[in-house]
Amino acid sequence: MSDAESRAPQAGGPGDDASPEPRLLDHLIELRARLLRGVTGLIIVFLGFLPFANKLYHYLATPLLAKLPAGSQLIAVEVASPFSAPLKLAFFAALMVTMPWLLYQAWAFVAPGLYRREKRLALPLLVSALVLFYAGCAFAFFLVLPSVFGFLVKVTPVGVAMMTDINAYLDFVLILFLAFGISFEVPVALVILALLGWVTPAQLKEARGYAVVGIFVIAAVITPPDVVSQLMLAIPMCILYEIGIIAAKWVASDRRGRDDEDDASTGDARDR
Repeated sequence: MSDAESRAPQAGGPGDDASPEPRLLDHLIELRARLLRGVTGLIIVFLGFLPFANKLYHYLATPLLAKLPAGSQLIAVEVASPFSAPLKLAFFAALMVTMPWLLYQAWAFVAPGLYRREKRLALPLLVSALVLFYAGCAFAFFLVLPSVFGFLVKVTPVGVAMMTDINAYLDFVLILFLAFGISFEVPVALVILALLGWVTPAQLKEARGYAVVGIFVIAAVITPPDVVSQLMLAIPMCILYEIGIIAAKWVASDRRGRDDEDDASTGDARDR
């Protein structure tokens, strides 16, 4: 049975005379159920993280605390900062942990309306995007943050005590996580562009020089104003761009092979 046939309604079934309104209502009910499940999971994990919010913040501050000279420390400028900063971090950590669950709920809602071929393409892309985002955040925490803070501590003028506000530090780290997490999605973005037919692997190769310049410009804009973090974002993005070209080439060749098979099967059907 073809994809189109598998999605077509069965003739003579009880739903043939149904109006679009009940179907739309069913979709809205399903969407509401998926949203409730996703939000409920997020709230449960968030509440589970709340008792450990201060420990989470201390762990997140480790890259900076390890580089600070003796006598320097994190400070709270605002009255509510000691409460709001760990609370914000607990919510962000809960969001990161429940992201697979949230994406699963979105996939379970959308998947029934997709062709089998679309499912074969969408699911690997979704999983790859999630893994790459986590990889970008891990790269930022374990490699970039220690290097950046080590550089900033070294260039601190003599006589200046480096004391960072806990809210400012949290915002700095979260922005860096998002910047690296999103930037690591380059291969997925290139594969999607190739699947849509907007670019070809050959065009991606030809545009490599422009892409490198654009990557360094993006790294300069979205990272803190220090050379270390800019280079540590730009270099992985250049590598990921090359990986994206390879993935786009593989997807394009696989797509051509499937199209040839479809054409051959269509020709055989006509001959019969």
